[in-house]
Order: sequence, then structure tokens, then C-alpha cells
Amino acid sequence: MKLHLITIVLYSGILCVHAQENQIEFGNETTFDGLISSEKTDAQNIKWINVNTKADTWRLEGDMLVCSGQPIGVMRSEKQYENFIMYVEWKHMEAGGNSGVFVWSDAKPDPKSRLPGGVEVQMLELDWVNLNLRDGKKPPIAYVHGELFGVGGVKTDPDNPRGERSKSIENRAKGKGIWNTYHVICVDGTIKLAVNGKVVNGISKSTIKKGYLCLESEGAEIHFRNFKIIELPSGVTSAEQTAKMIQN
Repeated sequence: MKLHLITIVLYSGILCVHAQENQIEFGNETTFDGLISSEKTDAQNIKWINVNTKADTWRLEGDMLVCSGQPIGVMRSEKQYENFIMYVEWKHMEAGGNSGVFVWSDAKPDPKSRLPGGVEVQMLELDWVNLNLRDGKKPPIAYVHGELFGVGGVKTDPDNPRGERSKSIENRAKGKGIWNTYHVICVDGTIKLAVNGKVVNGISKSTIKKGYLCLESEGAEIHFRNFKIIELPSGVTSAEQTAKMIQN
């Protein structure tokens, strides 16, 4: 196994070595200019690097990416993205399943949560609210799909506040075993999310505006397909608003 990056983390008194390695090509990317050009531009495959999960956490089944959910962690895109449109279809295979996509991420997991910084686009299965009662009461149903929030010190202004998070204003998610579609538009620190064909959530003024994409493994099997990125023109983004580069 060729190691491209070794991150040494001291956790619970044990010295742990996590390797970030080339593993999977999944989804494709193109540019907006390429889409509208009279000369056809071929889409490029997106390369993903395992950050802190196992080799068998992620596997391809035809054009579909299967995540086992074990252990908790992420894999990241090889490159960083700034302004872009992301399209992805996903379905949970377990009641109450938890997952998501991090955008503008640093791809550096916290030792305790095993998840990185960035802005998370939440993907929770509908039964999550039934399996995670709080003081005997169900959380709001809008919590289970499309919640947007900063992680790891990233701050945002929520369109539909639930504390520091932004919740969807309409429940459009479908339950386990059924495909959902997300359109995620990320431009200059602003994110707008459409769930199954309607824009229902957003944030603005993210303190980080350029970084990696991370797919999340968080305890339950989830499937992804038709992952596409359309890169848009870059903006005025400072070094402080950009995640640090990781050498592959």
C-alpha cells in the first residue's frame, strides 16, 4: 500500500497513524464554460482519498458507491473546490441512518468526533427522529434532511435558524431504500440546497469558502450515485477563507 500522507494523532494515550490514500474514482466534474462551449468538453472522473476509514468502508457496485458506515470517518476529494454546483442522489439502507457531505472542508478529522471541519450538508433517514427522542419528545422532522451547519470552527449565517444551524423549511426527504436528490449550489460563502426538486434551505457568509469535499461514514449503510460537480468561476477568496492544502 502506497502511503501519500501520514497523519499522526495522539488519542486516548495511544499513538494512531491514519493514512490518506488514493482509493476510488467516483462521480465526475466539468466546468460551466465547458458545458456551454460549442466544443464538447469531456467530464473528468473525481478521485477520492480515504482519510480515516477502512479500505472496505467504501466500495463501488457498478456506478453506485456503497458506504458501510463503519467506522465513523470520511474520504475526501483529491482537489479543492470553491464555487460549484453539486448534484448527488443518495439513499439510506437502515432506519435512522446518518451521513452527509462536507463542502469547503479542511479534511482533517477531529480526534474525538472523527469528522472534519467545513460546512455539512446533512443526510439523515426519516426514522432518526423516532430513534433519538429528546426528553421524551421527537426532534423537528426538518432536522432529518438537508440541515446545513458549520463544523470545526466554521461559522455561517443560517437562512432558517435552529440555533447556529439552518433547517429545511419543508420536509421533502424520502425514507430508507428510496433515492433522494440534492442540488447543492455553493458560491462565495453562500449555499442553497434543493431537496427532491425544491430549494428548502441555505446559509451565507461562511468563514471558509474553498476546500475539499468529504463523503461521510457515520454508522449506517448509505448508497450514493450520479455524483456530479459543475465548477463555476472563482471569486475573491483570501488565504484565511481557504482550507490548507494537503499533500497527496
